[in-house]
Amino acid sequence: MVKRFLIMAILLAGVGAALAWFNYSYRPHLIAGFIAANAPPPTAIAVIAAKTANIPQALGGIGSIQAVHQVMVAPEVAGRIVQIFFESGATVKSGDSLIQLYDKPDRGDLQNFQAQQHIAELNLKRSQQLVGRYTPQATVDQDQAALDQAEAGVAKTQAVIAQKLVKAPFDGQLGIRQIDLGQYVQAGSTVVTLTNLDQLYVNFTLPEQAKSQLAVGQIVRVTVDAYPGKTFEAKLSTIEPQVTADTRTLKLQAVLDNPGHLVLPGMFANAGVVLPSLPDVVVLPETAVDYSLYGDSVFAIKADGVDAAGKPVMKATRVFVKTGQRFDNQVAILSGISAGDVVAASGQLKLGTGTVVSVISTNALKTPDQVPTN
Repeated sequence: MVKRFLIMAILLAGVGAALAWFNYSYRPHLIAGFIAANAPPPTAIAVIAAKTANIPQALGGIGSIQAVHQVMVAPEVAGRIVQIFFESGATVKSGDSLIQLYDKPDRGDLQNFQAQQHIAELNLKRSQQLVGRYTPQATVDQDQAALDQAEAGVAKTQAVIAQKLVKAPFDGQLGIRQIDLGQYVQAGSTVVTLTNLDQLYVNFTLPEQAKSQLAVGQIVRVTVDAYPGKTFEAKLSTIEPQVTADTRTLKLQAVLDNPGHLVLPGMFANAGVVLPSLPDVVVLPETAVDYSLYGDSVFAIKADGVDAAGKPVMKATRVFVKTGQRFDNQVAILSGISAGDVVAASGQLKLGTGTVVSVISTNALKTPDQVPTN
């Protein structure tokens, strides 16, 4: 019986040792082998190498568009409209007739003064011929005064008649007509608007801290909501010589040539005063940067060993960076990445530090039909 118990104990000890060896030595080896044999495939990403570029700089402000030449056309005197020479929206030249007010009584007064002028000229001529012998000098002076009065009457009446023919003061485009034929208008009543769209003012503001960087003649790039993605170029013409006390801002004015008449007065405008570019700054596409509350970062792609076929294994590593100005779908990298470093340009949501990756494209900005296939 003792031998049987001893044999059973030895057998149980052997079985226990075998189970312990299987659980703590052989089983982990099998699991590691299984995991290695069934590892997920490398994550496919696009990469791009950081490069240096000249970064454009600008002082941005907001403002509005104003016409250089714009007026509300109105008669200087009251009267009834007897003729309208324009249509709404028409383009006119300086001096073109717009409306005619009733002026027949004034033309009758003009004929009267012209007749008085003619008689006064004849009387003065006779007096001058007879002065000294038959006519005293006083008569000559009276005839001269009569002529002067007649000429003044003619000039005044001609001026009144001219006021009743309203003309365009400059070249431009008319707005919507605000009067009708036969209507009686008062002096100063608006007939129509006239705007010259060839050249416009861009009025905007900048913080007072920008004063040292401003100078008349600088280029100002202007954008308006009506034409997304289109930039218009103006030139800084005026810097207000005082700072607005309540906002601590400078008022600026730029002149914008508008040959296509695309921009209109009253439009909201974004204006940027162009400054000298910053040279040799590291830049990346905006798609390469992962923006978060914890900081901006990129995934640097570097080789980490080789695989069974002898090819380098590429792995991703998260690197926090300091970003600067954004322009043309690119962003300046102030620190964290150097020129030449390769980073993931797309697919960052699938990455983490240590993720094995495979490069499928080196230009994340290309559309799928532009990416070459093998």
